[in-house]
Order: sequence, then structure tokens, then C-alpha cells
Amino acid sequence: MNNKFKNAFERVTQECPPIWMMRQAGRYQKGYMAMKEEWSFEQMCKLPRLASQVAMLPIDQFDFDIAILFSDILFPIEGLGVPLKFDPGPKFEWHINEENYKDHSNIELAVKHMQFQARAVTATREVLPAKKSLIGFVGGPWTLLNYAIGKDAKVSLGWKTKYMNEVITPLLVRNIHLQLDAGAEKVMILDSGVGNMSESYFKKHYVNILQQMIQTDTGYYTQHLNSRCLPTLYKMGWAGIGVDSTVDLKNTFKKYKDGFIQGNFDEKLLLLPREECRAHIEEYINTLQGVDRTGWVCGLGHGITKETPEENVTMFVEMIRERFTSL
Repeated sequence: MNNKFKNAFERVTQECPPIWMMRQAGRYQKGYMAMKEEWSFEQMCKLPRLASQVAMLPIDQFDFDIAILFSDILFPIEGLGVPLKFDPGPKFEWHINEENYKDHSNIELAVKHMQFQARAVTATREVLPAKKSLIGFVGGPWTLLNYAIGKDAKVSLGWKTKYMNEVITPLLVRNIHLQLDAGAEKVMILDSGVGNMSESYFKKHYVNILQQMIQTDTGYYTQHLNSRCLPTLYKMGWAGIGVDSTVDLKNTFKKYKDGFIQGNFDEKLLLLPREECRAHIEEYINTLQGVDRTGWVCGLGHGITKETPEENVTMFVEMIRERFTSL
């Protein structure tokens, strides 16, 4: 386990935060693209040895403190019986609706399907240095539902709530336990698709859905959530939270005192020419000077984009460590 990450989720004050980035293993890396010439994305996720090799790429290249299971949030929907392919983005052969949902409600079969993730976690832990941490992840219920029903879905809000409560969320809870039992230290719930959710639905219904997923070792990341929902989110009892780059990180440090806080440098700024990128990193660091950063896990507001220069990622890691170690 990484000591800096342990300090973050136990809320032990430290100068330098642990660092990891969403999608830290991916198409922006030359090493990843070299593997893609030999293997498909599905093979890289589902064959444990390959999944561990991919997960190790950013650890070896950038010395991140935390490795992440290499997988995809949509495999549980595949486990529910909806054929999935990546070409290169995800495409379901059909979508779930109010007419066919009973054909896609077998949680036990879906959990059996997800065993490849457990094997990938175990394989990654075996090759990961002891001083590094390993986390898993699942998608958030609403985000998975959005993908499962498709963009042009004509389904009722009541049915959405029912399907999340009865199928998607129980499946995700089992998926979380599967990853934790295999060796993940924490599991992040990545709920980046909640931008189309109303404040009233979040507070009246979605909080109760999410409550089923809260345990000692689950964190929750959201993107574009209505800002008026954040105070409710902070009080729910997560092991930690992740916030996007639109959220004031300094204010989050003041208001969230229950676990780690992951984020939230704007990933788009890593696309800039080196010196412009350096200036933005410097500005980001300066805004956090003199702030109580207890619990901070340094990262991005969302995932690294495929066009990101590798040297900018190296620069980000080096600057964070240099500035927050010399205070």
C-alpha cells in the first residue's frame, strides 16, 4: 500500500499528495498503442496478464502512487446479456427498455461474467510494487443506465428508478465486493453521466440508490452534478470523493472532512504547449498554497485525453512533487 494514499484516506496531514489520474493507462501513451497493435481493447481488459501489463504502463512511466484496474465501466451491462463491442468506442447491439428488461436482470449471471475483473485485479497486485496502491472502479448507476438505454430512449423515470434499484445497483455492489475481495484497496464509483439529472431527483431518489453502495472502501466521483447537490453528496459517508475541474477544490477541502478528496486539475490544460501547460500547473499549485489539503489525492477533473503529450504528464507529476515536498 502507498503510504501517501493511506494518509489521504485516513486524513493524516501530509505535505505531498499521492497522484493518480483517471484513464492514466490509455491511448496517449506510446507503450499502450504498441500493445494495441497486437491486442484488442477487450483482450487487454479480459486477459489478466495483459490487463496487469496495461495497468503497470503509467506506474513504470510516470511513477504514479496508485495503479488502477484496467477495464471498462460497461462490462456489467454486457454481463446482463447485451452484446458489447468497442469500435473504437463502446457500441451495444441493442438497448434495454421497459419491454425487454426482464431478459437483462439476471444478476448472478452478470457477476459470473465479471470474474475476469477479479483475476485482473489479482494479476495487477502480483506485479505492482508493495509501495504502490491499487484501486478498482465501477460506473455509477445513472451513468450505466444512460448507456444501457441509449440516447433516444423512451422510458419512464419510474422505470429507471425501479431498474436501478432492482438490477443495476445490486449488481454494482456485487462488482465492488468482487474487486475488493481480489485485492483492490478502494473502489471508485465513476458517475460522470449525471449532468442530465435534476436536483430534485438526486435528492429524492438518487441519494437512496447510492446509499446502497456506500461502504468503508468505496469512493464516489461525479462530473457535472448540479452544484446544489454537492452538500448532500459530501454528507453521505463515502470513503472519499472525486470532483471535476469546475468545482472549487479549496472550498471542497473546507466542507468535506470525512475521507479523501481526489482531483481536480483541468485535463484540457494538459493539451497545451509545454510552457503554457507549465504556467497553468504553476497557477493551480499557487491556488492551493496555504490551504489545509488534508485528504488530498492529486489528479485531474476527468480522464486524460488521447491527444495529451506524455511529457506534460511527466511535468505535472514532477511539479506537484517538487512544490509540495519543499514547503
